Amino acid sequence: MSQPIDKDPEFIALRALSSALGRDPSRTQAAGGNTSLKHDGVLWIKASGTWLAHAEERDIMVPVDLNGLLDALAADDPRAETAASFVDEARNPVRLRPSIETSVHAVIPHAVVAHIHCVETIALAVRADGEALIAERLGSLGDVAWIYVSYLRPGLPLSKVIAARSAPSVNVIILANHGLVVAGATVMEVADRLDRVCHALASPARSAPSPDLSRLAQAIEGSDYRLPADAAAHGLALDSASLSLARGGSLYPDHVIFLGPGIVVAPNVDAGAAARPAGARDGPPPMVTIPGLGIVMHRSATNAADALARCLADVVSRIPPGAEIVRLTPLQEYELTHWEAEKYRQALDARTSKQGEAPAP
Repeated sequence: MSQPIDKDPEFIALRALSSALGRDPSRTQAAGGNTSLKHDGVLWIKASGTWLAHAEERDIMVPVDLNGLLDALAADDPRAETAASFVDEARNPVRLRPSIETSVHAVIPHAVVAHIHCVETIALAVRADGEALIAERLGSLGDVAWIYVSYLRPGLPLSKVIAARSAPSVNVIILANHGLVVAGATVMEVADRLDRVCHALASPARSAPSPDLSRLAQAIEGSDYRLPADAAAHGLALDSASLSLARGGSLYPDHVIFLGPGIVVAPNVDAGAAARPAGARDGPPPMVTIPGLGIVMHRSATNAADALARCLADVVSRIPPGAEIVRLTPLQEYELTHWEAEKYRQALDARTSKQGEAPAP
């Protein structure tokens, strides 16, 4: 009889790697990113809406019947979209849903897969010349066999393209306007390869002036807005090049999911609160950018919204002024905001934020 999965050394290592990735805002943010381990015919994968940062303190890994899911994918069975029908519920006492990226992990043949929203990768993968730049930077990494995949909605559409384009030797996938996938035979191999790829793709970040927090606090006094959880988010409003890059439209999915399409830029908090950008949710925007002053968050904004505010500042600060950017289209934004799987993540995020369940830094 095999030992329980929570005693398996690779599973323990996967949880440790997941936690480390989730606690590093340069690697992934909030409920973004997912990791998995294929073990005895079971795909253990991070649950949808959970934070990688919690991997060692909570049971966030969901067991999925790998062969059943692969058969469903091959047959175009609609159940493959959520993979919920293939969960071993006897080993899923909290009744968590598997990640929306479960089908992507399933079609990658390696035992261990890590998908992260690395800011270094995204800063290149939103550029029109991103693939060429990435080719230059990964060329010296001899053990890296990589492919570049143009943006597709996460989940089933993306998994089908990866299955068609990938080969057994491919161990790195760059997802345009999305992030990075690294695979390998062991957790140690994946951790090492991921670290080297992220360093190879790193770009210098522009520095921004320090925010005048007292002035900003006065500007929002009496409003329904507050200061962001991470002061690094203010760089978006205080660096004109970053602001110019950010205000042109959405760059990647998790921004759309947790902050809404695009950004709201306004001369003051009242004007920002009244703004209703095309395609945005009802109600006041979760984030308002006041040029030259800073970022403010609506009091209803979730922990994930705060994390994504910091992420946007980190990404655009690594893109040179004047770079040609490929943005998500309004149709792609709509596809995300009206996808049931993402509505589930939003609901779970709102619930856990009310319970104060953000991870420790």
